[in-house]
Amino acid sequence: MSVFSAKSFRNHEQVLFHQDPASGLVAIIAIHDTTLGPALGGCRFWAYEDEDAALDDVLRLSRGMTYKAALANLSFGGGKAVIMAPRDGTKSPALFRAFGQFVNSLGGRYITAEDVGTSPADMEIVHAVTPYVAGVADGGAGDGDPSPATAWGVFHGLRAAVAAKLGRSDLHDVHVAVQGLGHVGGHLAQHLADRGALLTVADLDEGRLAWAKRDLGAQVVDVNAIYDVAADVFAPNAMGAVLNDDTIPRLNVKAVAGSANNQLAEDRHGADLAARGILYAPDYVINAGGIINISHEGRLYNREKAMAHCARIHDTLVEIFQRAEQEGRPTNEIADQLAEERIASHAATARNSLRAAVG
Repeated sequence: MSVFSAKSFRNHEQVLFHQDPASGLVAIIAIHDTTLGPALGGCRFWAYEDEDAALDDVLRLSRGMTYKAALANLSFGGGKAVIMAPRDGTKSPALFRAFGQFVNSLGGRYITAEDVGTSPADMEIVHAVTPYVAGVADGGAGDGDPSPATAWGVFHGLRAAVAAKLGRSDLHDVHVAVQGLGHVGGHLAQHLADRGALLTVADLDEGRLAWAKRDLGAQVVDVNAIYDVAADVFAPNAMGAVLNDDTIPRLNVKAVAGSANNQLAEDRHGADLAARGILYAPDYVINAGGIINISHEGRLYNREKAMAHCARIHDTLVEIFQRAEQEGRPTNEIADQLAEERIASHAATARNSLRAAVG
């Protein structure tokens, strides 16, 4: 397995592999860019097909975190961790303690947090070993679970997409096809229903589907049928790479706006969506609520201010949508460029300050 020739390698600063036979831990931490600050990104626990799949995931996710922090105007760089789970999905406190030691060995260069397959309880175990954990309920310093903040940001990002594509300032009777009703998707579905949106949902969990049907009035479809639903918005909130050569031709929506990471199987799929007239809200922009909430953690944590910051994702997406229309380019290309411009500007400012200090 070659890291430098991996398809998703994009000038990453560090990629670290670690195993602990006693606990069964097999993990990778990728640090993409620390220009803006220490690398922050969640720890994903997943049964990957093989090591190459795990490496590709951590490389793509860490790069997305760099851009996410940049476009949210945060003083963090981008990083990510993946733990290669056994097929039965078994987790143990020993495994997360070993992961905490791995994180701690980096001395704060990487800060971990909850992600797919991990929970606030898992992160509390990690936190007992290392201080370099975000999103834990540490003496009132934060919420612990970043999912509600992520969902709140996605909700406001979806509003921006609806306004840009449908010309609507409200969500009453706007039809949203929601893929995934987990930690974020469930909160998002509730926000949408509260504003009068019509929901069609898909999930592997029968209990979640029953809740959505009973409490939100949602229509339920099979997980493979959600791509074919005629709706206004498709909201992917599960795993990545769901926008690909097979699914994009099936979409019958005007916009895509959801919380899943790495929604585009490849960057070129952003252009494919644009060619079909489907407005895409870049995933690392719309789902930045969790990292925004984390940035507010501390003794003076104020939930109202944190949520107001999450809501400003709406404004960032408006800027991206407008620029994409003006330049005739896919929204994911515009978002990447904006993030890179902000990182380059910060780096230039730092260099000038250093020259002034030594000159």
